[in-house]
Amino acid sequence: LGAGQCLLQDAALLSYMDQRFLSLEKRLEKCTQDALEYTEEFREFSRMVLSRLAGLSSGKAELQREVEGLLTRLEHAQRDIDYLGATMDSNACVEVNEELLEQQLQEEEQGKKRLQLLLNASCDHVLAGIRSLKVVRKTGGTHGSWMKDPGKKHSKIYLLSGSVNNVVLEFANIMAFMGNNQTLKAHRVPLPLPWEGTGQVIYQGFLFYHRHGSLNEIIKFNIQKRKVVGQMRLPGAGRMPAYQLSAQTKIDLAVDEQGLWALHAEPETGGNIVITKINAEAMAVEHSWDSPCSSRDAEAAFMACNTLHVVHNSPSGGSSRIQCVYDLLGALSAPTNPGLQLPKRPGSHSTVHYNPKEKQLFAWGDGSQIIYKLHTEKK
Repeated sequence: LGAGQCLLQDAALLSYMDQRFLSLEKRLEKCTQDALEYTEEFREFSRMVLSRLAGLSSGKAELQREVEGLLTRLEHAQRDIDYLGATMDSNACVEVNEELLEQQLQEEEQGKKRLQLLLNASCDHVLAGIRSLKVVRKTGGTHGSWMKDPGKKHSKIYLLSGSVNNVVLEFANIMAFMGNNQTLKAHRVPLPLPWEGTGQVIYQGFLFYHRHGSLNEIIKFNIQKRKVVGQMRLPGAGRMPAYQLSAQTKIDLAVDEQGLWALHAEPETGGNIVITKINAEAMAVEHSWDSPCSSRDAEAAFMACNTLHVVHNSPSGGSSRIQCVYDLLGALSAPTNPGLQLPKRPGSHSTVHYNPKEKQLFAWGDGSQIIYKLHTEKK
C-alpha cells in the first residue's frame, strides 16, 4: 500500500511538472516570436534607412558627420536587438512594454494639455465670408505659390514658380511685384536644395518647404543669410497627395495666428487630412490631429485661428468653395460645411495660403496671383 501511494504521488508530481514546463515553453515561444518579428521589422527599417543614406551626398562635412552618427546609432541599436533576441525573457518583455506605453501616454497627454492652453490664448474669431478678390499679377504657369511674411516689419513679396524649382524671386514690396518687367526688379534667391509641390511658406524670415526627392523632409532656409538652418521629417506624410486635385503637393505648410502647421493626407486615415503643429524654432512636431475633412475633390486648404478650412472644386475646374471647416479646440463640435464660395472665376487653385497679419488669402490660380479679402466675426 505504501509503495502504491508513492507511485501516485510521483505521477501527480510528474503531471504538475509537465504542465509547468508546457506553460513556460508557451511563454518562451511567444517572447521568441515577438523578438523575431521586432528584429525583422527593425532590419527592414535599417535597410530602408541605409538605402536612403547611400543616396545622400558625402561631399559636405556636416552631412557626412550626420550620416556617420546615424550609422553608429543603427549599429548600436542592432546590437541591442540581437541581445534582445538572445535573452528570451517573456516577463521582462511584458513589463518593459507596459512601462514604456504608460510613459508615452502620460507625455502625450501632458503635451496635449500644454498645446491646448497655448492655442486658447489668442484666437477669438471665425471666418464668416470672403469679401472680394483682386488679381494682382498673371505670371503664367499652372503651379506655384506667392506669399508675404506675416511678421510686423516684413513687406517683401516672394514668388515660387513651378512645383519643382530651386530659385525664389524676392520683390521689395507689392508695388514692385505688380509693376512692369517684374522679373528685372526681383532678387534671385537660389536654394541649395529644390522644393517639391506648392506648399511653401515664409515665416519669421525663414522659408519652409518640402524637399524635392524626399518622402517627407521639411527644410528651414534663412532668407537673409541664404543658407539651410534646419530640417525635420514629418512622420506618415509624403505617401499620397495632400489634396486629390493638387497631386503635385504632398505636404502643404501653413501659417496662422499660432504659428507653423503642416497639412497632409495618409492612407491610414482613409485620405482624410492630418493636421500637425510644428515648433518652427526647434523643427519638431508638437502635436497631430486626424481631421474628418476628406482630401477627395479638394484642391487646397489653409489654417486660420486654429481652424482647418478645406477648399473643394470639381475635377474639371469650376467654382471653388470652402466645404469643410474643423476647429481643433472643439468650438465646433463636428466638421461643418459653411458653403463659403470664393468669388466666381474660372479654373482652379494651385495654392491658397492665409496671411494672419492682413487677414487675407494669397492664392495662385491658373497662373494668376490673387488676393482674397476675408470677413471675420467673433466666436
